[in-house]
Amino acid sequence: MAFRGLRWSSRSTGVASVFLVLLLGPGPVVAAPLESAGAVDPDCAGTAAGDPHANARAKARPGAPHAAEPNELTAAEAAAQDRAVDSAYARRVGVAPLGVPHGKVGITVDVVFHVIAERRTRAGGDIPLALIEAQVKVLNDSFGGRTGGAWTPFRFKLRQVNRVVNPAWYPIVPESSAEAQMKRALRVGGKHTLNVYTGLLDEELLGWATFPKQDLDPYDGVVVLGESLPGGTAAPYNAGDTATHEVGHWLNLYHTFQDGCDGQGDHVVDTAAEAEPAFGCPERRDSCATRPGLDPIHNFMDYSVDACMYEFTYGQVFRMIKAWKAFREP
Repeated sequence: MAFRGLRWSSRSTGVASVFLVLLLGPGPVVAAPLESAGAVDPDCAGTAAGDPHANARAKARPGAPHAAEPNELTAAEAAAQDRAVDSAYARRVGVAPLGVPHGKVGITVDVVFHVIAERRTRAGGDIPLALIEAQVKVLNDSFGGRTGGAWTPFRFKLRQVNRVVNPAWYPIVPESSAEAQMKRALRVGGKHTLNVYTGLLDEELLGWATFPKQDLDPYDGVVVLGESLPGGTAAPYNAGDTATHEVGHWLNLYHTFQDGCDGQGDHVVDTAAEAEPAFGCPERRDSCATRPGLDPIHNFMDYSVDACMYEFTYGQVFRMIKAWKAFREP
């Protein structure tokens, strides 16, 4: 992972004690060996039913049309998602939890990697365990505030690596019947279990993810280009921040450029409005000149290259915790 320096967000941290709230204990452990392997017959897998990406967001490479992302949320859809989280949070929690000292508690997220390959070689998609372990470290560094952003309580624990050779699922095509079959056949655990699917992706995408929802979605999880993991070949997107970005969506974060310069933006108070995705690392870009702040190009929820991204904000931390308590906490 590229070194970014120990820089802290220039946003106010005075609200940190309000945002860092208590969530007790890890979810159940996935009862499976760390490594498992086997070819899966697509004829024996499940079939598509409904829309597998009703709440999906995708990260595109430069040059890929922004409009090509699977099921980009409209302003109305984003507002509906927020209302659903608010309602579920009110039912489950009732009142706001008490603040707790920084760093004293954590939420353990069990992680299962499904390595989808065309054949049992690196070129065929079968990435080594070392890349997966490095990716989990990147998640823990990023969400732990060790790259320069806000501390979050989320800690990621690798529980299983499932290796599957199936040419019918390679490349992984968003919103396809093959993706639906793959996820129905492979997904394990409850809403609190992070299922990550790696492989070659279609349509010049780096990854996509589902948002949390009331009921367990069989398509729930994160899909990332295998070579975007730390040490992969997808430079400059090979330091692991594609997965960080997609896990942000899995925890209910929107893109920093949601709604552009209008509306509620990404529905977070301490990220500046942004007209469009940032590619590369356009320092001091201000695409919404009539709104306060420079573009948040260093935020994990933008499209900047990995070496440029290093932070979540405390407003995003609050949003993730609230969604976890509303929908994902066991």
